[in-house]
Amino acid sequence: MTYSDIATAVEWFFLGYFGLMQLSYFALVMVAFIEILARLPRKGLRPLPSVASRYAPSVSIIMPAYNEESMILRALETMLLQEYPALQIVIVNDGSKDRTLEVLTEGLSLVPAVLPARSKLNCAPTRGIFRSQTAHDIVVVDKENGGSKADAVNAGINYARHDLICIIDADTLFERTTIRQAVDEYVRHPGTIAVGGTILPLNGCVLDGEGFVSEARVPKNFWARIQTLEYIRAFLLGRMGWVPFNAVTIISGAFGLFDRSAVVAVGGYSLDAIGEDMDLTLKLHKWALAQGKPYRIGFVPEPLAWTDVPETHHELQQQRIRWHQGLSEVVAAHKDIVFRHGVLGWLSFPSQIVFEWLSAILETLGYIITIVAWSQGWISDEAVVAFLVLSLGLGMLLSVASVLLEEIALRVFPRLRDVALICAYAVVENLGYRQMQAAWRIIGFFRWAMRSGHSW
Repeated sequence: MTYSDIATAVEWFFLGYFGLMQLSYFALVMVAFIEILARLPRKGLRPLPSVASRYAPSVSIIMPAYNEESMILRALETMLLQEYPALQIVIVNDGSKDRTLEVLTEGLSLVPAVLPARSKLNCAPTRGIFRSQTAHDIVVVDKENGGSKADAVNAGINYARHDLICIIDADTLFERTTIRQAVDEYVRHPGTIAVGGTILPLNGCVLDGEGFVSEARVPKNFWARIQTLEYIRAFLLGRMGWVPFNAVTIISGAFGLFDRSAVVAVGGYSLDAIGEDMDLTLKLHKWALAQGKPYRIGFVPEPLAWTDVPETHHELQQQRIRWHQGLSEVVAAHKDIVFRHGVLGWLSFPSQIVFEWLSAILETLGYIITIVAWSQGWISDEAVVAFLVLSLGLGMLLSVASVLLEEIALRVFPRLRDVALICAYAVVENLGYRQMQAAWRIIGFFRWAMRSGHSW
């Protein structure tokens, strides 16, 4: 067998891999498109039961905070102005080294309180419990730093007094109806144990006097702009496409609504998990399946949440390395799901393994081998063109299709030039940024293999 024969066989492998990847993604686009179209006729046709009923489910919002003195009160303001009748807010100060606790004390007129814990999820010791003297139901849990967001959220769940909990990041801003729409989805579908919603970058948006986004705009910063495209694609395709099959594998830690009893039953967040949000989602799937009763983990596009995204190369690099390290941990911890439990185990989770976890290594090898084989004359020009079309060209079309889904489902960006700019970044993303991200993810993979630690 000659080098040319070997190179041709390897090239066919990569062509098959990229072809299958793009085919699966376009199938998700079509499913997401059908799901969104099915939702459109019912929007606005009848009152939301979560608001219309005097027996609306009460919600405890869990807001973990570590060194958030500059953002914490602004994020809290959008929580207090939610169009929802029954809210408790539990802020967890996870041993912040800045003035987070002092800012909360001054802004909320905090006083010490005695509040028994409803559960005993694992977390670092609590130093004090405080209540706000304002008219709002706000509790602040001050605790020793546990080294992770998971630890802080568990502490908040322990002191949450309602049966629905909404877990958010301290730098997340909501729309006025975000909680209402998430609870509505919970009420519509009996057996629901978790609901996620769309999250988009806050960078560049215009805020009104109350802290809400009054006009969505594409960020001016290059790194934030390209992440806007990523977020649209991840939420409207990566989540929405799996909803009809009850195979959503992740409810984002930046915004998710959960049945408290289910979260407590699975032990809350795993303290040693970097990808704690995906880990919790999969634990909930496995727990519910073991119960043998119908259940649902859903996602709706309308409940919008906004979060600040990294605007420097270094911050983004560290985030993506950490994310892939977390994904690696989750894959190893939940490998028993594969080829079990219907669509979740046969399609959804395996696709995460093959097209997300392993993709960085396989894509990088594909680029290197294709370039070397072509330069040595072992493969034809046509094979190189086919590789580029499958690996890059269809990826661009996929991203544009995701933006079109956003226009149908949400129409967040009112200016046509913003939509056109996001589409243009579908080209930019695949010509340099995607390859750079693959390198970051490989670092994350090897950090997982080396058992490197992590923190907030």
